Amino acid sequence: MKIALIGYGKMGQLIDQIAQERGHQIVLRIHADNRDEFSKENLAKADVAIEFTGPHSAFDNVRQCLEWGLPVVSGSTGWNEQLPEAGKLATERAGAFLHASNFSIGVNLFFEVNKLLARLMNAQPQYNVELKEIHHTAKLDAPSGTAVTLAEQVLAALDRKQRWVNEPSADKSDLVIRSERIDPAPGTHHVRYSSPIDDIEIIHTAHNRNGFATGAVQAAEFIYGKAGVFTMADVLGF
Repeated sequence: MKIALIGYGKMGQLIDQIAQERGHQIVLRIHADNRDEFSKENLAKADVAIEFTGPHSAFDNVRQCLEWGLPVVSGSTGWNEQLPEAGKLATERAGAFLHASNFSIGVNLFFEVNKLLARLMNAQPQYNVELKEIHHTAKLDAPSGTAVTLAEQVLAALDRKQRWVNEPSADKSDLVIRSERIDPAPGTHHVRYSSPIDDIEIIHTAHNRNGFATGAVQAAEFIYGKAGVFTMADVLGF
């Protein structure tokens, strides 16, 4: 495939490397110093775009790709409110759009375990649940997009929790997410259920960024030639 990279920070550079190792060609690299090259003419050279920028620019980047007919994979987090609009645009344009808070295969397996455990715990009110996420100090959003996904999965299954909060709370209906920023941690997520007699905890720890970048390239390979709105569950066959 011919790939356009929108966002060329550490993740974009790693995606560049892994995509080429998998036999793909990078035809466009958009970063802060060449935004003028983000044009319909240049994007027409690509088969698919992979977008890793930030919450303030992600929607506009995705919208532009879809309006110009380019399938797009986005790993930017912090813009969940606009995701339905992006999906609607992809459907209207018969385009392809895939967003994930985390592209790691391990994390997506972790998501499935989290959903199952939350369903089991709905009938066990003696357990309180809390989330913790640890990332490097350059991580811009808190809580992380992965932590928000985990929290939303718990809320969907656990009747006794009504909302997630990113601060201490005495309200038992709140699901607390604790965020820590410690270098050089690439990402660790804990989901802990605690009762007066025991704790049950599931943990995912990333050793590096390679899993995230590889998953993003796999997602681009998956949506190439397709139309629709997809998730990593589609890519991995869950």
